[in-house]
Amino acid sequence: MCNDYRLEVAIASIADDFEGLKIKIKFPEGTPNPEPRADIMITDPGIIIRTGAEGRSVGDLVQRRWSWPGPTGKPVYNFQADQRQFKENRCLIVADGFYEFSAPADPKKKRKDKWLFTRPGEPIFCIAGIWRQHPVVGEAFTMLTLPAGPDVLPYHKRQIVVLERDRWADWLDPDVPSADVLRTLPAGSFDIAPVIGPLDDEAAAPEPEPDLFAGQAAAGSSGNPSP
Repeated sequence: MCNDYRLEVAIASIADDFEGLKIKIKFPEGTPNPEPRADIMITDPGIIIRTGAEGRSVGDLVQRRWSWPGPTGKPVYNFQADQRQFKENRCLIVADGFYEFSAPADPKKKRKDKWLFTRPGEPIFCIAGIWRQHPVVGEAFTMLTLPAGPDVLPYHKRQIVVLERDRWADWLDPDVPSADVLRTLPAGSFDIAPVIGPLDDEAAAPEPEPDLFAGQAAAGSSGNPSP
């Protein structure tokens, strides 16, 4: 699960990175100019790439809110992807790091230990997401999750889906089955480092929606979503 991530690289650098993968980035709402952020929190705006009108070779870069209110008002910021098909409203969530929290090694310490996960040798990576239109907050995105892979399992039983670079275009292509793209990465895929600072406490994060989309269908997904 993830309730905090990082993006400190410039928008121009992101566009160049995608260009190298033969994915042209367009800016349908103009080029955003976000400040580098070590901590992007739930309800904050984040940079996403959505499928462009021209198909998988073109992505629309926009800035959108992370999470929307679920039926009980709690935020839908993570969404189980297990055995679900997402046929529309896919997006790539651009990041250069994400955080997990664990019980403190020091029993006298009140705050949880905070860990930064990055991809070795990669200035950015993309998290698989979906977006939807919400009547109150407008368009917003959520991160897809799967059972944790070997790098994340010591810290949490589930994790966000970080995609290999050669699958970014596949996730922008609704004709590619979700199961062909969504998977956890093998051991050694992340560099992991402890974080020390004022935002190393998970307690400030709101509880997730316990029954995501209860009585509703997720955009482009099948099944009855749950956290």
